[in-house]
Amino acid sequence: MELHEGRKGMPSLLSSQGECIASNITQLIGWTPLIELKNIAKKDGIDARLIGKIEPYQPLSSVKDRSALRLIEDAEEKGLISPGITTLVAVTSGNLGIGVAFVAAQKGYKFTAVMPAKIGIDKQTLLRYLGAEVTLVDVAKHGFKGLLDKVEQLKEEMENVYVVDQFTNPANPDAHFKWTGPEIWKDTEGKVDIFVAATGSGGTLTGTGRFLRMKNPSVKLICVEPAESAVISGGEPAYHNIQGIGPGFVPEILDTSQIDEIVTVTTHEAMDMARRLAREEGLLVGISSGANAAACLKVATREENKGKMIVTIFSSGGERYLNSELFAQVKEECVNMNMAF
Repeated sequence: MELHEGRKGMPSLLSSQGECIASNITQLIGWTPLIELKNIAKKDGIDARLIGKIEPYQPLSSVKDRSALRLIEDAEEKGLISPGITTLVAVTSGNLGIGVAFVAAQKGYKFTAVMPAKIGIDKQTLLRYLGAEVTLVDVAKHGFKGLLDKVEQLKEEMENVYVVDQFTNPANPDAHFKWTGPEIWKDTEGKVDIFVAATGSGGTLTGTGRFLRMKNPSVKLICVEPAESAVISGGEPAYHNIQGIGPGFVPEILDTSQIDEIVTVTTHEAMDMARRLAREEGLLVGISSGANAAACLKVATREENKGKMIVTIFSSGGERYLNSELFAQVKEECVNMNMAF
């Protein structure tokens, strides 16, 4: 694969001669389609192009599939891990862990996910279903440091542990520099003016942004973070319910020097927009995707952005949040309907 060509994923099968059969699940990680939000733009009177990259098209429905594969491949290339010997351990709110879990299952690694307790029950269930061990930490009591302390404890208790660290390992943004950025550049024919992305580990914004800026230095990069915990903006860490972003600290791999602007979005705004995406565009995406789209609307309404192409990431599929507040109202309605029978 040539530098900056981007990972082909499913299109590589369709363009091949003969059988179109993937050799394993990791071969399907890669290209995802872009979609224009024409209904929402029309309804809101937006005179800009709102484009979303549909990462639920990944094998396990999340942009983190990319990072998981690159983090593991990087460790293999450096001779740091071996299938059947190494146990992978990762701090995750869920999606990175799910990505690591299915790649680990295919390659023959054991995996333990260290997660915050009391959130993301859907993700915890999927992790266990994929064969991963799940260790929970009360972050309300111990904070993010409690997750890191648990990792250190596991390293002492277990043999042959390798920590898949999405917050410090450059292989994370490298996945997006090699794959996500080139895909966006090619599929927009280089017309992208603004790239908007919420930050969890910071890998997507840093890697994708670095590639787009290399191709066109005038591309504007906008970081999205929870209004309740706007740490990158200089605020204090606090609880919020936009799963997967706003960890309460500035990740080491997040290149803040390339960020042109930070847009904050409340949990309410994120969930409201995720529901709009479902009902007005037919897009079933998660809470952080709603945050990204909400930020795009804020940016698109500005006079200076008339006619510009604003590209963002729809990070994960909505079905992963069925037991969260995002679906609470419709879930209650369905439960009440069924009580009549």
